[in-house]
Amino acid sequence: MRAFYQAISYLFHPLFIPLAGTVAYFTVTPKYSPATLQTHIFLPVLILTVIIPVIAFFILKNIGIVSSALTPSMEERKYPLYIHIILLLIVVYKVIPGQYTFELHYYFIGLIASALTTLLLLFLRVKASMHVMGLGSLFMFLVCLSIHFEINITLAVSVLTLITGLVATSRLYLRAHSKVEVFVGFLVGLLSQLMLVKFWL
Repeated sequence: MRAFYQAISYLFHPLFIPLAGTVAYFTVTPKYSPATLQTHIFLPVLILTVIIPVIAFFILKNIGIVSSALTPSMEERKYPLYIHIILLLIVVYKVIPGQYTFELHYYFIGLIASALTTLLLLFLRVKASMHVMGLGSLFMFLVCLSIHFEINITLAVSVLTLITGLVATSRLYLRAHSKVEVFVGFLVGLLSQLMLVKFWL
């Protein structure tokens, strides 16, 4: 069972949440999105939010700053978060044209807000679950897209709800987080998107 839950934690790692939101947006939006626009956003998001953080993790691990991708200590979690926040800022200011894909623009701002909140909680000695935080952000984004574009994506939201429950269970089973930390993580992800809804919904 442990191997199964570890696989779930890797498969739904928070690194994939920005990319998942980007794919979900272009899949759901009824707006005309040229293939060139999608490519010009998708590839930089992939590089900045997945590839570079993975390379950075291996560098940090080799120099002894972090020890694990799944259960780092409070101190170890700060450094990947610093990198994550900087890269998300680059995406917001250099990659996503806010005047056209403003829904996606605010999604990334919400991700930055949740990452900053998680970082602040670390200084307060609270280790919120970033796995569940990311899924909470994606869940709220999908719900808001459904309302905004008046489309039925109940199946996608239902599947994501099941995945969130499975990931939360895996984090508890692996003893990476307590129930409170999982709940706080989900709440941070949810609220970070919900507070920005008024700017685009």
